[in-house]
Amino acid sequence: MSGAYLPAVGERLPDWRIGPFDAAALAAYAEASGDANPLHLDDDLARAIGFPAPPVHGMKLLAAFEPLLSAWRRDLFLARLSGKFVQPVLRGEAVTLTARVLRSSPEEGVFLRLLAYGETRAPAIVGEALMTLPRKLRR
Repeated sequence: MSGAYLPAVGERLPDWRIGPFDAAALAAYAEASGDANPLHLDDDLARAIGFPAPPVHGMKLLAAFEPLLSAWRRDLFLARLSGKFVQPVLRGEAVTLTARVLRSSPEEGVFLRLLAYGETRAPAIVGEALMTLPRKLRR
């Protein structure tokens, strides 16, 4: 990452709010992703399992980190994204995404801790991202 400004360890990205997601948004995601698990679409099934509403697809929430990271640093590419789904976000809830720089080096890139939480402020996703410069700019 030679010649590029590297973010400082501890730098926090601005909060990014998404949602709330309604039934139509969950149905559209199910269709586009091929994940038509009825748990995300059926109110009666969600209640039978113990949720007051269907949970939002975890991958829909994890994928929402990409625009946050791209808006933060247009000069970096998202090389790796992963997350653990800790607690569901339910249909009708808004979600806040945050990230903080844990490591930043020319050799290894920028490693971030990701956090998504719903309206209860309980973590929904704890994740990691690695961002790098394009190959032509690396030395």
